[in-house]
Amino acid sequence: MRKSTLLKTGIIGAAIAALCCFTPVLVILFGAVGLAAWVGHLDSVLMPALVFFLALTIYAFFKKEKGECCEDARKAD
Repeated sequence: MRKSTLLKTGIIGAAIAALCCFTPVLVILFGAVGLAAWVGHLDSVLMPALVFFLALTIYAFFKKEKGECCEDARKAD
């Protein structure tokens, strides 16, 4: 995967997971669709997803930073 794709995926995924964790977006949506009984299980899915996407963002950021440094060194040779 390209480095920019990893970074974009991490940022978008973390933003969506954070939005659903810290606001009642999914509670309202699940209630409207008739899945309100599943609201109690949202934390067991959303928190690991948030941690995963934040870790992916950090990984992609440092991989991108390291990759640009190496590409500059190769051009100098």
